[in-house]
Formats: sequence, C-alpha cells, structure tokens
Amino acid sequence: MTTTPNRPWRGVLVATALPLTDQLAVDYDKFAEHCAWLVDNGCDGVVPNGSLGEYQVLTPEERSKVVETAVAAIGGARVMPGVAAYGSAESRRWAEQARDAGCTAVMLLPPNAYRADERSVLAHYAEVAKAGVPIVAYNNPIDTKVDLVPELLAKLHGEGYIHAVKEFSGDVRRAYQLAELAPELDLLIGADDVLLELALAGAKGWVAGYPNALPAASVELYHAAVDGDLATAKKLYEQVHPLLRWDSKVEFVQAIKLSMDIVGRYGGPVRPPRVPLLPEQEAVVRAATERAVAAGLA
Repeated sequence: MTTTPNRPWRGVLVATALPLTDQLAVDYDKFAEHCAWLVDNGCDGVVPNGSLGEYQVLTPEERSKVVETAVAAIGGARVMPGVAAYGSAESRRWAEQARDAGCTAVMLLPPNAYRADERSVLAHYAEVAKAGVPIVAYNNPIDTKVDLVPELLAKLHGEGYIHAVKEFSGDVRRAYQLAELAPELDLLIGADDVLLELALAGAKGWVAGYPNALPAASVELYHAAVDGDLATAKKLYEQVHPLLRWDSKVEFVQAIKLSMDIVGRYGGPVRPPRVPLLPEQEAVVRAATERAVAAGLA
C-alpha cells in the first residue's frame, strides 16, 4: 500500500465509476465488489462521489450510502470521497459525513456555482476545513471556471486548509512552480493523459479514471513513472494513451464505463443529462480498448 497513514491520498486512488442498473438505480453490491477488485489489483484506494461517480445526479441518501458502501468494502483509510457542493455549508456537511463514516481525507472543488474570486475560494476551504478532516483540493478550471493557480494553492496550504491538490488543468509547468511556492503540498495527477509528465515532475499520487477498466496496467504505469523507469513507463503510456485522453473529454464517464464493459467488468449506463456515446465515439473507444486487451493490459 503506497498510501501513508498521515497522507492517505498518496499512490493510485481511483475516481470510481458508479454502477447503475438498467433502471438507473445505484447497484451498491456491484459497487462494493468493484472497490474491492480495484484494491486487489494494486490500487491504493478509491475516490467516490467525484464527477466520474456522477455525484451531481445522486440523491443525498444515495451519496451517503456510496461512501458507506466503499468504507465497508475496503476500509475508511482507503476512501477519499468528493465533497463538492454549491454551498460551503453543504460541502462541510459532506466532509463531516465522510469523517463520521471513517474516511481520513476528502476531495474538494472550489465554489463552482459561479466564477468565484480568491476571497470566496479561501472562505470556502476555510469553512470545510472546520470539519477536521484533511482536504485535497481539486483544481478543474475547465469545468468549474475557477482556477486554483499555484499562488492561490500556496495560500490555501499556508493557511492549513489543504494538504494536497488534484491538478487537472493539464498545464504541467505548474508542477514546478507549485513545488517552489509550497514544497510540502502534495501534487496529485488529476488528468490521466498527463500522468507521465506530472509523475516526472514529482507527483505523489494519481486520482485516476482509467484504472476502473485497467487497474493492474495502470498501477504498473504509475509506479514505473514515479520510480523513473522510463523504458517501461513510456512504452505502457504510448499503449494506453489513446484511452487515457478520454479522461479529459466531456464524455469521460461514458468512455470509461464502455471500456469497463469491454474488458468484462460492469460499466453500465449513465444518468441523464448524460447520454450514450455517439456511434463514432463508441467505435474509437472500443478499438482502443480492444487493442489494450490484445496487448495483455486488461
């Protein structure tokens, strides 16, 4: 287990896809089995209730039960739920729910109901930090329109509000600036298709999408990259990059669930307003996944 007790976000933490039945109900038994399977295949933990877990379209009851199911399946130290919400008070309540369920860290987006300014971002993280559970910030300026730039992350860390950041901007240059401004802030790879670049830049973990379908190969890739084994890492990266780049596309949930179905896991449907992939998109994902299977990566 790569994660350490005081830094449970280190290593490969999978942003879990959520299995839904044909009637679009959450299948908690399948979800529990999926969490256990990921750990059995070398992943260090899971991040439920992220965007890949379709948290925005879950009821409060479903969202709570997802966290409790993951904790029951693999233990709270391996579960880092997303606690994003429109209001700071609601995010704090989700952090408290995760804490009370036994989780030892949570992941938090900045305010995203509007384009928040720096003071609002600081106030948001300050409020959620009152729950007393370590926070990993999630920087996704593409979707939230709020950019946690290195200077702001350093400020959040300096105030003691955050301990790590899932970096999804795609700008790998930020890793070096962040290391200068806040050397104790752990950088986590946030987008699958910049894994090698951020691993070489000193990332301490990966909040990952594609291990939902290819866990063992993904774990091998991550460890080769962070250990500096470039021969192994580059070959694997080139083999799976046609899939990894879907993690940064709008249709990432559908693509990853389709890949899961193809490799013999259960991906299943998505809830509206998401819709199935277009036939041409499905063909691209299917071909890339089948190539990965043929290469022995599934």
